[in-house]
Formats: sequence, structure tokens, C-alpha cells
Amino acid sequence: MVLRRQGAGPRNVTGREDFIMRKALLAGVLAVCAGSAGAETTIRIGYLSVAQPAPPVLSNLDPRPDDLGLAGARLGLAENATTGRFMGQDWKLSETVVPEGGDALAGARTALAGARLLVIDAPASTLQAIADLPEAKGALLFNATAQDGELRDEGCRANLLHTIPSHAMRTDALAQFLVGRRWTDVALIEGPHPEDAAFARAMSASAEKFRLSLVGRKDWRFDADMRRNASAEVPLFTQDLDDHDVLLIADEVHDFGRYVAYNTWLPRPVAGSEELVPEGWSPVVEQWGAAQLQGRFEEAAARDMLPEDYAAWAAVRTLGEAVTRAGGTETDALRAYILSDAFELGGFKGSPLSYRAWNGQLRQPIPIVTDRAVVATAPLEGFMHQGNELDTLGLDAPESACTAFTETSQ
Repeated sequence: MVLRRQGAGPRNVTGREDFIMRKALLAGVLAVCAGSAGAETTIRIGYLSVAQPAPPVLSNLDPRPDDLGLAGARLGLAENATTGRFMGQDWKLSETVVPEGGDALAGARTALAGARLLVIDAPASTLQAIADLPEAKGALLFNATAQDGELRDEGCRANLLHTIPSHAMRTDALAQFLVGRRWTDVALIEGPHPEDAAFARAMSASAEKFRLSLVGRKDWRFDADMRRNASAEVPLFTQDLDDHDVLLIADEVHDFGRYVAYNTWLPRPVAGSEELVPEGWSPVVEQWGAAQLQGRFEEAAARDMLPEDYAAWAAVRTLGEAVTRAGGTETDALRAYILSDAFELGGFKGSPLSYRAWNGQLRQPIPIVTDRAVVATAPLEGFMHQGNELDTLGLDAPESACTAFTETSQ
């Protein structure tokens, strides 16, 4: 349920974030005082990456880093190891890469043979197939890249948790911002790729959820080189859209959206996949200790931290917190603790992060950013929930058709 109120003042979340970080430090100190310097416990985490062919795009300005996601997992492991030295823990990370066209399930079996805790970079259908493997029974898997709503809905798996935000979480965040600005009439341009279609579906659902009016919609089907023709083609392409407050772009592969901004028939702001973007993480996030996290990542990886890196980092840090506080490494016990009300992760986003017990999604604020700054962070003031304000973003419990988590809790 999403309720909206007027005239709410700003929230003070910094103190809460500090509290969580201090608790983690205190746990290490208490372990030392308790004389935990016995035999070390080895915790093995696997990272599985299933390479996918990249769709052709006009611009090469945004190359995909070779270590996307993996660099975040490595940083998370290093941070776990720092605390682990006080706790008698020895953290290990094994890395498995399945090349394009390779056997993803064989790679998963190899990874699972060495680790029952697995962070995965793979498309939704592959994630489901991996979760259904006999070898994955009793394992704990984390989805760090696939944003598909199906994975959090009817297609959920009880052994698969999600640290990457869903498309719906991102589009709900943007819809809250548009409502707050009273930009309630929106138009939408959808790209030709499956990722674009998924984002467009989520944006349409968010528009309905937050009572935005979708006054126009078009499919992008240009074959021409927009680097040369955008100033001529885009105004004509957008001329027949009804008057709108903001133009939404569904271009998740970042092919054409950059050429739409400032070339539209009506002078309107652009949002969605380009210009004003809801993201799970961005290099421009600096508050709540995020600048220090960004600095540690840049020092280790020699580049900016991206959403997939943050999601992989959050998955590994989730395990670090759970092993420390649950006091063991048995996967069923870790899963139960992670999904319980007792679990909190300090994620440098202004609110403590936790997991939805009904579908395994990590609750988290969503920054709404440009290339240079954070414009807002959702959930925004005035959007309320009867339980947790973060549940105004994405599938709430009454909306989710995921039954696997309900069945395992009985």
C-alpha cells in the first residue's frame, strides 16, 4: 500500500546509519574480548558470471567493465575479512566465468561444488535454471544483476535472493519524484531490445500505481545513425506526441536515449534510462558514508562503482553480517536470519537495508541521479507505508504472486 501525505518534514536517517556501522564494529570488539581466537572457520563464497552477447549500440562511450559486479564482490570479501580477523573467520572467494555460448549449468555445478553461497551474474531464465539444479538444493544464491519482475513474482525461487533492485523499484522511485514535482502527464519512447520492453512495462505499471497520465507512447525503430541525424529526425519523431510534462525513455542498453535529449519537438525534461535516472547505485552518491565506500572501490578497481558492483558488494556483505550475527555458516540458518526482522545491513544509502520475507528482495532506497548529482532519493517524503516506507518501491507483499517463500516459512 502506498499512502501520500502533504507537508512532511525531512527525515533524519544519518544517525540510524551510524548506529548500524557502530554495531558491526562492536561485534568485532566483543568477539576479541570473548577470546574467539580459536580455530578459524572458513567461509567460501562463489561468484558465477554467465557472459551474454552485448547488443549493438551506436556509441562506445560506455564500455562494460570486464570485472563488472565481480569487483564489488571482491571489495565485499575484503571488508568481511577485515571483521573476520577478529571473529576467527577466513573468507574465500572463488570466481567462475562462463563464456558466451558456454554451458551455464555446468559452470554453476562447478561453482556449487566449491561453495554453497553463490553470487550470480546471469539472465533471469538462467538464474531460475540454476536455482532448480539438484546441486543448488540447500544452497543460498544471490541475484546481483537481473532486474526482471518475474524473479520476484510468480517465477521466484526460495533459494534465490536479490540484491539488485527490480525494474519496478526503479520506476516506482521515478514515479514518486514526478508526482512530487507535479509532472503528472508523461510520454514514453520504448527501445527495441527486451531490456527496454521490460523497463517500459515497469514504467507503465508505475504510472498507473502513482496515478500519472501516460498521454503518448512510441516505439523507437530508427536504423539511421543518430550521431548525425538526431537534430533532424528526433523533432519530427516526437512532434505528434500529445503535450506532456516529461518524456520517459526506455533504453536500458543505452543506444539511442542520449540523442533524444535536447532534440525533442517540445522543450521537455527527459527521464528514465537517460538524463534523470533511477539507479541502484551511482558514482555521484556521496552522503551517509558513501564517499568512503566509493573511494575504497576506486582504489581497488581503478574505476567507478556501478549498480552491479554495489549489488554484488551488498550480497557478500549480507553474508558477512549474517555469519557474524547468526553465529554459524549453515545455509538454512543464514537464510532464516537474513529474512528475519533482526537482519540489517548498513548500505551507505541513508536507511538500513533488509530483505522482504515474501520474495527475497533487498529493500533499499533508490537514488534519482544525473551524470553529475543526486537529484532526489526515493522513497520520497509523503509516500507512506503501513510497515516500511521502502516497500513503497516495487512489489509489496499483497501484490506479489511469489509463493515459494511462504511455503518455506511454514
